[in-house]
Formats: sequence, C-alpha cells, structure tokens
Amino acid sequence: MTYKEVTEYLFSQTPNYEKMGADGYKEGLDTTLKLDEHFGHPHRSFRSIHIAGTNGKGSVSHNIAALFQTFGYRVGLYTSPHLVDFSERIRVNGLPIEENYVVDFVKDNKEFFETLQPSFFEITTAMAFKYFQKKNVDIAVIEVGLGGRLDCTNIITPILSVITNISLDHTQLLGDSLQQIAIEKGGIIKPGVPVVIGENHPDTRPVFEALAEEAKAPIYFAEDDSESDIVSATPLPEGGILYKAKYLGDFKGELSGMYQVKNMNTTMCAMHRLMDMGYVSECYDAENNHKIQEEMNLALSNVSKITGLKGRWQIMNRNPTVVCDTGHNVGGWQYISQQLSQVKCKNLHIVFGVVEDKDVYGIMGLLPKNATYYYTKAATKRAFPETSLKLFGDQFGLKGECYPTVEQAVQEAFSQASVEDFIFIGGSTYVVADFMKSRN
Repeated sequence: MTYKEVTEYLFSQTPNYEKMGADGYKEGLDTTLKLDEHFGHPHRSFRSIHIAGTNGKGSVSHNIAALFQTFGYRVGLYTSPHLVDFSERIRVNGLPIEENYVVDFVKDNKEFFETLQPSFFEITTAMAFKYFQKKNVDIAVIEVGLGGRLDCTNIITPILSVITNISLDHTQLLGDSLQQIAIEKGGIIKPGVPVVIGENHPDTRPVFEALAEEAKAPIYFAEDDSESDIVSATPLPEGGILYKAKYLGDFKGELSGMYQVKNMNTTMCAMHRLMDMGYVSECYDAENNHKIQEEMNLALSNVSKITGLKGRWQIMNRNPTVVCDTGHNVGGWQYISQQLSQVKCKNLHIVFGVVEDKDVYGIMGLLPKNATYYYTKAATKRAFPETSLKLFGDQFGLKGECYPTVEQAVQEAFSQASVEDFIFIGGSTYVVADFMKSRN
C-alpha cells in the first residue's frame, strides 16, 4: 500500500466524524482500550498535557508545544483536523509523522482493525501514541478530538489538564446547554491532576469546581491568576500581537486575532503551573530566570515555524491582503467579526462556507454587513449548501453570490479585489483546508 492508498483507506473505510458527522462518531472508550492493549499501552511511556475546549484548544496546544520545544524537550503534538495532509495531525518537534510509518502502521495492523472496526480517530490516536513512544518524546501535548469524557484521547493520565473555554457547539452530541457541555469537557479532569480553566463563565465555573473537588484535582482559573494576567494587547500592522504581561514584560505573540489574547492568558497560566511543578527547572536553575523569559519570548513569537501551525488569522497575501481563519462556530465568530470590523481597507470580501451541524443562523447574524460575500461549500459531505447560505444571507441583508467550490469562490474574490482590499476566507476549517490545498 502507498501512503495515498493508506490515507484513502483510513478516510473511506473507517467511521469518520469529520466526513460523516454524527454517524461517524463512536461514543465510549471500549474500542480505544482494546487498541491500547493491542499496542502495549504506549501512552504510559511519556508524560502528557491534555487540552480540551470549544475554541482555542489548537492554539493553546501549539503555544505550549512551542514553549517546551524551545526549552529543549522532545515534544509530541497531536491535533485535529489537518488542513492539507494527514501527517499534520501527528508531529514530533514540529516535524510531521513520516509517510512510511503511517503506511507500515496501517498495513501491519489492517487485519486487526478490520476485526475490531475502530473509527478513523481511534486508529489515528493509537498511531499517535505509538509513534510518540517510538520517538522517545519527553512530553506530548494531546488535543481532545470532540468533547472530553468519552473522547478516545481520554485514556491518558496527564501531568496537567487544560480546558480553554465552553460555548455551544456539537450540541447534538455533547448537550444543548453550557452546563452539559462543561460536564463532557470536564471529563478530562483526572484524580489529583491540576487543571487550568481558560475562561470564567457563571454557568460553567460551578461545574468545573465540583468535578475538580470530586477528583481532588487542584483547579486554576486563568482569568483569576494575577501572575499570568495579560496587562494589555495591541495588534501589530505586520501581524501578531504586542503583549504586556506581569511575568514576561513586553513580548510579541506571533498568532494574530483578537481571540488569541484569551488563548495567551490560558497558555501563561498553564506554563506557570508547569513551572511550579518543576518541568522547566529541569533545564534551568533559579538563577537563569531571565534566560527562561528570553526563551518564552522566542517561542511565542515563532509558534507557527516551531510547530507547523496553520490557519489562525493567517496572512496569506498582501495587496490585496488575504487572511484565512479556521473559526467555525458562534463562539469563534464573536471574535472574528470584531476583528473584521477593525480592518482598514477599501472593500471587504468574504469567502464563506460552513458545515451543516453548526448554528448557521447564529453565525450569519454576526457577519459584517459592509462586505461582498462569496458563498461556497467545502469538499465534504457535511458542507452546508452555498445556495442555502445565500438565502440566509439575504435575510440578514448581506450582499453576495454562490460558487460551487472554494477555489472558484477565491478566484472570483481575487478578480473583484483591488490592491487596497481585504479578502477573508473562512467559516469552516474545511473551507480553509480547500483554499490551502488549491495553492499547493
């Protein structure tokens, strides 16, 4: 089997939430535990940090991975979904998993998989854990796939758990209230393992406090943590954000987008907990505190280069300016809409598509009215029809036309834009993925 054949097999022959929606979601950990036993419990061979949340978990995961790499650790990073290639999901020190490892892993275990019938994500998680074991990582940053309590990553016992935030998403699977979703995501809280909560909310804070108390897990709310507070954050014209912080002083965060301020605060709180636990002092003694600050600055100003992160308010072109962002739910668009309202340009163009299980009406109510829209659908069966998007857009007074593919929508936006214009591409991770694939 070739790498292409193996990845096609994984996407086409196994239940796949990203492709099939709820029909591709396997609830429970029974299959994951059987896979884990089959491969010899590889996750027990390395320390891990477990990160859940509705929005921001990918950015926080990459921030933490970049910091640990800069401190000299050998770091595994497991995230989802990928944008261009499957190998993006599993990285060691920023380098994607080798194609031949993916091929051999599937080929050597195909018979076992076909007997057990695991989902795409269950196989991928087992692959990641086995690969991290083979690569002798010191620490692995593990992003939850969906939810937390029943997510197949939840067999690990990490050194730290992080829950970035809670908003209404995947309600058909996780519950239709913030409290219910908090219970599911709070399922990653483990006995005695410290947990950082990125954002306070009166509906979710009592849930997390109760779960932490039951597990006897120390709990820290980043917004209460005076040591890690971001004092101010100023977007920079060239991209990125200039922060003033109590611990680091002035530093540049590479990741752009207003939502990154909360992600940075969560990252800072998590890193202070890890430093208190001695994980950085393994490399530096107390007299080298200034050195630690320098390296934290270096890491946070180069996250994408260090880890391979893509699609977070990523500037893809100048004259016209083109930005893509993977924000794909109401919680994410509350920030993206604010960001777009502050863009200085002659005309605003938005290439926009969503998937069918999102609150499409809620998202479209947040879209700026002073833009030209290029409604489209990504190459996934879960894509919401572009013609239906236009009907919704008309209700909100939005001006736009329909295009059957992301590539066609982007081409039309470029043909209409002047050098002083701004083109935004997003609404769905899959829209951004199709755009990036079209550029390769």
